[in-house]
Amino acid sequence: MRHFLNFACEGATLAATLDDAPGESGLLIVSGGNEIRIGAHRGLEKVSADLAALGHPVFRFDRRGIGDSEGANGGFEASGPDIQAAIHAFKAACPSLKRIVAFGNCDAASALLLHQPEGLAALVLSNIWVVEPTDDLPPTAAIKSHYLQRLKDPKAWLALATGAINFRKLFSGLARLATPKAPSALSDRVANAMASGTIPACILLARRDGTALAFTEAWQSPAFGAARKSGLYRITTLDSSAHSFARAADYAALRSALLESLSGN
Repeated sequence: MRHFLNFACEGATLAATLDDAPGESGLLIVSGGNEIRIGAHRGLEKVSADLAALGHPVFRFDRRGIGDSEGANGGFEASGPDIQAAIHAFKAACPSLKRIVAFGNCDAASALLLHQPEGLAALVLSNIWVVEPTDDLPPTAAIKSHYLQRLKDPKAWLALATGAINFRKLFSGLARLATPKAPSALSDRVANAMASGTIPACILLARRDGTALAFTEAWQSPAFGAARKSGLYRITTLDSSAHSFARAADYAALRSALLESLSGN
């Protein structure tokens, strides 16, 4: 059964939705960006209903300044108290809970890593955000992947010869690739948080999603060496470009990963 409830966070009243179920293992959903708790394409609402039908309670909420919640929107980097308060509210609403798994996509995944909230048994993280945008172009890793794919396509060469390609975008992208990449402070902070973390995590990455490509590149860097060696993080790459699991196959992969984590595997 679905319930709507409120809980407090540093003087603000936050709105939440609980899909109740009798199970002792439940899911906390942290929304990414400025997305409300229903999720893109109603995806978070759908996964909540599906998992609750299988016996797992699911708690999702709007952080301060988003959706139906009070307060100022401080972004994902200020969301630590919101997540911790949501964990306490989830436990209070479902006193039989013995195990909580948290899911976050994009900067919600980064928030869970950076804030390391207490009371979680496992994490499911997707398309982790490690980019600090400096212009309106995609991350360098995404640009590189895009051009490699285009070079394999004979139609792209024809478009180049006939002038169908936007040369301004082409040269902007090539210039981005040629410019030495400055270290990302956010990427380093996520790397440090993962290295010092204690919560095991399943990481889902869409192979052709720009955000996932940027994280994949960062993950292979020396900064993430300690995290790679920790054994806490298991990465699954999906053959997809979808960022928010809107396609049926991507949704099925997400649902499977969540159920596996909820079962303690």
